[in-house]
Amino acid sequence: MEGLVYMSTSAVEALVIMSDPMRLALLFAGVIVGLALGVIPGLGGIIGLALLIPFTFDMDKYAAFAFLLGMSAVTTTSDTIPAVLFGVPGTAGSAATVLDGHPLAKQGQAGRAFGAAFTASMVGGILGAVLLGLSIPVLRPIMLVIGSPELLAFSIFGLSMVSVLSGGTPMRGLIAACIGLLVAMVGSDPQAGINRMSFDLIYLWEGIPIVPVVLGLFALPEMADLAIARTSISRVGSEDTDTRSGQWQGVRDTFRHWWLVTRVSFIGAGLGAIPGIGNAVVDWVAYGHAMRTEKGAAETFGKGDIRGVLASEGSNNAKDGGGLVPTVAFGVPGSTGMALLLGVFLIHGLTPGPEMIVKNLEVTYSMVWSIALANVLGTGICFMFANQLARLALIRYSIITPMVLSVIFVGAFQGTRHWGDIYALLAFGFLGWFMKRLRWPRPPLILGVVLGTIVERYTFFSVNRYGWEWLWKEPYIVPIVLAIALVGLLSPLLREWRRAGGALGFAEKFDARPTIDAQVLAYLFCGAVFGTWIYYASGWGYATRLGPMLVSIFGMSILVVSFANHLLRGAETGGEDDGTRSRHLDLVATGKDLSRGVIARRASIFLAYILGFILFTALFGMLAAGVAFVIAYMRLEGREPWKIVVPCAVGLLLFSVVVFDQVLRLPWPEAELIDLVVESRSVIMSLLRP
Repeated sequence: MEGLVYMSTSAVEALVIMSDPMRLALLFAGVIVGLALGVIPGLGGIIGLALLIPFTFDMDKYAAFAFLLGMSAVTTTSDTIPAVLFGVPGTAGSAATVLDGHPLAKQGQAGRAFGAAFTASMVGGILGAVLLGLSIPVLRPIMLVIGSPELLAFSIFGLSMVSVLSGGTPMRGLIAACIGLLVAMVGSDPQAGINRMSFDLIYLWEGIPIVPVVLGLFALPEMADLAIARTSISRVGSEDTDTRSGQWQGVRDTFRHWWLVTRVSFIGAGLGAIPGIGNAVVDWVAYGHAMRTEKGAAETFGKGDIRGVLASEGSNNAKDGGGLVPTVAFGVPGSTGMALLLGVFLIHGLTPGPEMIVKNLEVTYSMVWSIALANVLGTGICFMFANQLARLALIRYSIITPMVLSVIFVGAFQGTRHWGDIYALLAFGFLGWFMKRLRWPRPPLILGVVLGTIVERYTFFSVNRYGWEWLWKEPYIVPIVLAIALVGLLSPLLREWRRAGGALGFAEKFDARPTIDAQVLAYLFCGAVFGTWIYYASGWGYATRLGPMLVSIFGMSILVVSFANHLLRGAETGGEDDGTRSRHLDLVATGKDLSRGVIARRASIFLAYILGFILFTALFGMLAAGVAFVIAYMRLEGREPWKIVVPCAVGLLLFSVVVFDQVLRLPWPEAELIDLVVESRSVIMSLLRP
């Protein structure tokens, strides 16, 4: 009872402290910065924290945490805007929002998606803050028993979401997830320091960053389809779109599905509290949970179901409250952002651990209030402008496409700030477009990339410390979690086996005449990827090859089963798919009844513009390339009048200079031609000097 009174007193004291006008002003400033960073693809909370930490040196500890947490708490609120409107995740935490949010925008329901997403984000953020406030004293003994085996089990559980993220193609989803795991293992082996599949490219030594992978798989294919279809994002005209009423319909959706939002909020907070799981996993796990538990979700998710938006957005805002639990209570950062925040503790003379619960409890509760207030402020601001933002879905493709693509390239370059980020964006853009056309699920590949390093690291630690006894290590958390994950991983295989009629069903169709088609080429590509990894990994040491070999062999096994299923059953049923064009490139998926020749020509033109953008960037710099790209695309492709082209080009230039160059001070790709001119001038001047 005495402890409860002490906690209540500290919470009230923290609220009084946070009511100071200056601290509230700094919290509001942090929220504004966070909302702006969330809208820009490729940026987000990590860059924001790195940018803002130096400004907190002269602040008191309460103001410093209000400023920083106000920023980081709302990036996953505003990142909904590009995810819904353009199919471009503003941060990795909104990738799952794309699956249902963007289809809703295409249906003219962007306002509804915004209303649901913003409200669910606020509820999730507040519930996450409440969980932080209540759980620190309670969870301390529980967190102390979690080691590498338990963390590995939770990571494998995250991978089990593949089955529900793959729609009607579960085995292809498993194959894509395995390829994602292998993508994450490219680069220096964390155990032995050996470079794997880097092909002597310095860019690959540290692995492929997640930002160009996400933007390539999701953003470029959506922009390509928009350019091919040559329509606005929404297929519904402005006269049919009432964004204001749509917002309130989204709010009502949130409270009608209050139990779903509550569940995913606690899932987000719980996963955020587990160090090493990663923020990019939270929304996928919550989305998979919703697809499994909500009635009829398996048929409607991914096609514009508002519950998919609620699941993703309710969870990703709750993770910040959960992520602070291990950071504050044990000094163990739950994510990269929390690792940066850990430095702020030291800057202001605070020691994470028991002291934060005993001596500095009012500081801890000031963080709780900061997260809760930031979510309320962020949601309110987003609602104020959501009506205008939803109308962006009605703007012509010739205006939207070049503006968004320019920002995408800037965001992708922030992966490692190396030219390789641009090439990776382009490569995964190709892969994402073909996966979308062949109806291979893309979310499992992203999930594999996110979890690959984590799975490999904890596998190595668990096996080396406990042997194979880690599978039944007390307090038996591992076998319970693995049993649940195993059900998720095996269920798609069993479902396909039953659908085929078992062994007899396969045998009856053994005489079916196989056809060489686009799907066969996709299987051959995946088989080549697994085979290449197996070939190279066979010559590596045990620690280096353990992860790649396990993943490659498992992926190859699933590929053989799925390929046999495609060949034997494809001629009759279309294979492992819920569509009728699964065997070929689905070129009609752009939403217009266009001939294959027209689609091929427009796709080639779009590719030429992309390659021109990259070439122009290499010669003159990305800032000049962005402006030139906007002018060229709007004039040549869209035939837009100069009175629209000039303001758009000037607006992009001012935005890039002020936001990217002056405020964020982000580096730009080196302009080879300009560097050559400057260097030549220096040489000439030196020769002319007496």
